[in-house]
Amino acid sequence: RAVTLYTYPENWRSFKAQIAAQYSGARLKVASSAPAFTFGQTNRTPAFLNNFPLGKVPAFQGDDGFCLFESNAIAHYLSNEALRGSSPQAQSQVLQWVSFADAEIIPPASTWVFPTLGIMQFNKQATEQAKEEMKKVLSVLNHHLNTRTFLVGERVSLADISVACSMIWLYKQVLEPSFRQPFPNVTRWFQTCVNQPQFKTVLGEVKLCDKMAQFDHAPPKKDAPPKKEKAGKEGGKPQEKKKKEAAPAEEEMDECEAALASEPKTKDPFAHLPKSAFVMDEFKRKYSNEDTLTVAVPHFWEHFDKEGYSIWYGEYKFPEELTMTFMSCNLIMGMFQRLDKLRKNGFASVILFGGNNDSSISGIWIFRGQDLAFTLSDDWQIDYESYAWRKLDPDSDETKTMVKEYFAWEGEFKHVGKPFSQGKCFK
Repeated sequence: RAVTLYTYPENWRSFKAQIAAQYSGARLKVASSAPAFTFGQTNRTPAFLNNFPLGKVPAFQGDDGFCLFESNAIAHYLSNEALRGSSPQAQSQVLQWVSFADAEIIPPASTWVFPTLGIMQFNKQATEQAKEEMKKVLSVLNHHLNTRTFLVGERVSLADISVACSMIWLYKQVLEPSFRQPFPNVTRWFQTCVNQPQFKTVLGEVKLCDKMAQFDHAPPKKDAPPKKEKAGKEGGKPQEKKKKEAAPAEEEMDECEAALASEPKTKDPFAHLPKSAFVMDEFKRKYSNEDTLTVAVPHFWEHFDKEGYSIWYGEYKFPEELTMTFMSCNLIMGMFQRLDKLRKNGFASVILFGGNNDSSISGIWIFRGQDLAFTLSDDWQIDYESYAWRKLDPDSDETKTMVKEYFAWEGEFKHVGKPFSQGKCFK
């Protein structure tokens, strides 16, 4: 009996599992269309969420009921020993490159590529920074591949599958000949991979771009994923915002709310509230494009409407369950993705404090109205109960300090007791 992979069509994260199955011989059924799976509907049903609590894809279910989420775990499970590595050293090297793809390739790739597809806000400074980060990544790969055909050992491994899949859209959209010219070993390796029969069965022909795609000024197509959060703000933060996705990437760049774009319009959950003089979009522009401490925070307090909006502190209830920091970041970004329709009336700066196996998550949230916004829509209720919420007094010194520190990603954070690690912004 075949095992099942739930996904939406052309999901590059799912390609990893599909290609691994081609090599290992696993009988994999891909459920990406009705009636087996309808993205945006099936993954929100109680039965699906019971097996996959985040409601994200790809998601895997074996014929014995064994379930997995997270694309790397699924690809690993569907691999054979040759793909995973035949020795502890090789296995560790494979894991190294899989992690490299998630941590080093996906964030700048998302920032650079997504605006060219019309599915994320374009930010010139963030895009230029992403290009420079990508040059560093390509230099590392080019040097490693100078004397190697594949990343680990003498044959294709899960390392090659993961890294190649993370670079598909880069090569198809933006890595034009002049940009990739200094990195011939990488391009040779990429073309070697995608022309393997097991890759081609899943990917088809992968054509390298002739000209770097530019920012798409047109609105997103109906079947395209909705816009993700805007590019990171500048201005001397302890660490620049990374996409993801992704998210998505990460999973911050995983277009897990893509189906929302084609859903019929529903009633505005905030329609019952009076209009407010506080223009959220104007504040977000200040926050994204100007210095946080000298411009954005003063603008926020000058224009904040305490009758029309409320400020909340949210802290993740289960810090003992947080392990690797990248997984904790995925937890934050997964919540953001599921709250996409709240962006117009909400804002948040959420921070991961501490390190691997000793971390906490907390943030400042701004909502229209005086109540927690999550209760206004069934779609927004998946994650919020995992957080402890406290409404803040906008006139108190404590609130002023917390808003400044969480918005700027710097400060003493006396109530936390752990050092700043990474920040994520919902806007």
